[in-house]
Amino acid sequence: MESSWQVFSIVSVLLFLKLLSTSIVQGLVRIKTKTFRWKEDAEFFTHSFPATDDHPIVATANGIFRNDLENIPIFLFLLIGYIQTYCWQEGTIIYSGIFIVSRVLHAIFYFLHKQPWRNISYNLGILAMLLLSGHILHSILLS
Repeated sequence: MESSWQVFSIVSVLLFLKLLSTSIVQGLVRIKTKTFRWKEDAEFFTHSFPATDDHPIVATANGIFRNDLENIPIFLFLLIGYIQTYCWQEGTIIYSGIFIVSRVLHAIFYFLHKQPWRNISYNLGILAMLLLSGHILHSILLS
């Protein structure tokens, strides 16, 4: 179980870096285009008035970020439950790997506006969470 917690720690860091990369894209585009929606940001960075709309890349990044916040915390909670119920140790690596790859691909396809690939990568992450959930329930109900 100790190695499962090490995997959990690595997964947490990788998912944090994935979230951070989206924030960095937002910040760089805002600075490059001088497009800030909040008054204090516009005044500080551009000495001008706030923009009425986000740059399209920033709007896309907002969508990615929102979607990540709907999925990543749930996955991490499920992974904690998975580890705590002493499920299949190798599953920690497999399901986490699938989830991380799915979230990275989802972001790439979201930025590129590519369907059905964005949906497929999203559903791959959902599949990883469903498998975790099934293992947790199996472990609890049959122990």
